Amino acid sequence: MIQERPMTKVLVVDDNRLLADTIQEVLEDEGLKVMSANDGVAGYSAYLLFKPDIVITDIQMPRKNGLEMMGYIRAHEPMIRTIYMSGDIDPYRPFLSQEKKRYPVSFFEKPFSLESLRRVILEPVAHSLQ
Repeated sequence: MIQERPMTKVLVVDDNRLLADTIQEVLEDEGLKVMSANDGVAGYSAYLLFKPDIVITDIQMPRKNGLEMMGYIRAHEPMIRTIYMSGDIDPYRPFLSQEKKRYPVSFFEKPFSLESLRRVILEPVAHSLQ
């Protein structure tokens, strides 16, 4: 009997509904199971219910930003793969560089190509730690 690999689950958190829906559609086309939320509070709740393998999050959002949300998520699962997105990544670059040394983290400055995001998500975990 052939055992199927469990489906990779991805949580997308962004207050830009159009971008979140587009990312969700691209990833679902790749066979991934995707859930989305529109801010850090809803994102943390979705994490608790969905238990994703990967979190893709905007940094600047209302209520709780992506960095705050990931602090709560990392209390449960420190090594969860995380992809941060921001229209202005420069103020966060020092923090993100430190995160990248400790955790499997990538970051993209908006706008970015969906193909480059797709490649990072589909790459084996070992490569994301380099």
